[in-house]
Amino acid sequence: MTASSYSFAATICSLATRSRSPRQSSPPPNLRLTLRPAGQSPILRSIRPIASPSGNKHTHKIKAAAAEMATEKGKGNVQVYDTEEDLSVSLAKYTAELSEKYAKERGAFTVVLSGGSLIKSLRKLVEPPYIGSVEWSKWHVFWVDERVVPKDHPDSNYLLAYEGLLSKVPVLPGNVYAINDALSAEAAADDYETCVKHLVKNKIIDQSEANGFPKFDLMLLGMGPDGHVASLFPGHPHLEENKQWITYVKDSPKPPPERITFTFPVINSSANIALVVAGSGKAHPVHVALGDGQSPDLLPVQMVSPEGELTWFLDKQAASKL
Repeated sequence: MTASSYSFAATICSLATRSRSPRQSSPPPNLRLTLRPAGQSPILRSIRPIASPSGNKHTHKIKAAAAEMATEKGKGNVQVYDTEEDLSVSLAKYTAELSEKYAKERGAFTVVLSGGSLIKSLRKLVEPPYIGSVEWSKWHVFWVDERVVPKDHPDSNYLLAYEGLLSKVPVLPGNVYAINDALSAEAAADDYETCVKHLVKNKIIDQSEANGFPKFDLMLLGMGPDGHVASLFPGHPHLEENKQWITYVKDSPKPPPERITFTFPVINSSANIALVVAGSGKAHPVHVALGDGQSPDLLPVQMVSPEGELTWFLDKQAASKL
């Protein structure tokens, strides 16, 4: 199967009515970190070990203890692993468990992917036990952002996901929602938003009762060394967008310049967000977001504050300044 065989899903976007329904959304609060020891109040500063993600004999065992920390108001927790390998094992189990939960509850599992190193960290999903136990036919796959390039272009987030995940698991091609790469950035963003609205109307995607934005079951986010998430960059006006579901970027500070991206009201309406960060090059923005690190500007990652649950997956290098 070639990458282009999945492009059929993009045509779904053109079937729905092209109308926008702007909705208001309050800006999310910044994250603050408090650490929780075993069996004690969340306000005490400490670290407690957590167990291996699974005792299943088919699953790689976590050899070293991780650390779990809770943000105030129970809005999230941070898990720190000795290695990126350990992180990837835990991330696979986390994703598979949510897949099972929503497939049973809703009959569908809506998953939003990002680019960068995120797909590599999902590699355990294509191995036993998950390759044979996950109900892949229930998955509906989206992208939190995409570069406006052909699907077979090296910069394409779609191609990255296809080569690292989608070509290796039996997700239904019609359930993979890629952008229409024949359109301009502005038109592609409008088209993708129309697609999402169509799927909300048909109840494939859940809807937030709080604000009417789409409520994806799981959003898997990476983070750049500058603290950006999706294609929402520090200091960019799109950080304050609170009406559109999906917008476009023509002046990305990193190539390629033209992209589409979910806005923060959509990101923060998610039922679950996993922030997956590995490597020492990202230690500073992690320190700013979760510790007492300083930044002259509010980092986009600090604006991630979902309606549901937030879980950080960090390796020791990314958490080295906490």
